[in-house]
Amino acid sequence: MNLYVLVEGKRTEVKVYPAWLAILLPQVTRVKYQHQVVNNHYYLFSGQGYPALLNHLANTVEEVNRLAVFDYLVVCLDADEVSVAERKQEVLNFIYKNKIVLNLKTELLVIVQNKCIETWFLGNAKIFKRNPQSLELRNYVDFYNVAKHDPEQMSRFGDFKTSAQFHEAYLKALFVERKMSYTKEKPTAVMEAAYLQQLQNRILKTKHLASFKTFIDFCDEVRERMS
Repeated sequence: MNLYVLVEGKRTEVKVYPAWLAILLPQVTRVKYQHQVVNNHYYLFSGQGYPALLNHLANTVEEVNRLAVFDYLVVCLDADEVSVAERKQEVLNFIYKNKIVLNLKTELLVIVQNKCIETWFLGNAKIFKRNPQSLELRNYVDFYNVAKHDPEQMSRFGDFKTSAQFHEAYLKALFVERKMSYTKEKPTAVMEAAYLQQLQNRILKTKHLASFKTFIDFCDEVRERMS
């Protein structure tokens, strides 16, 4: 089973997805170069943001078709201010308009992070403090309690220009309250197995984080196909 993973981000996703895949799919090993893929390997590449990712998609499909070893082409990107369905359709429309044809052996999967990958990270209820000391965090919680309600349904707050900016700020505030830190360049804590497990627990106990569940379901499917 071989995977080609094209992610939007150039900082967080290129660190988090390999860490999570090592936990969820330890049978699949990352390789540095595409031509090294043989069996039970994956290659991960950053699209350097959106819509830049779309510009890489044609070359990516051409590469996947030429190598003819990949079972899945997985495209991971943020929804930002549109719905998951709208963002996915944007990708499919780009493929159609540019007459991009993926070989029949490789299945395309578009995973849309709703609103961004930090939104998923907000799903860990264990990092949430019931009575935060920070006024900033209390304001965020009063606006939307991510421990009780689905983080993916949270909009932007105050003067934040985008939901993604707010969700990242909310996450950082939660970490500071725990005397921890989070940055896009060093998302170390969210890469750990215990953190991932809390996110998995959230989707098992609630209907929250539906877009994160898409990623987990995909990993489950790959494991089943390999067994």
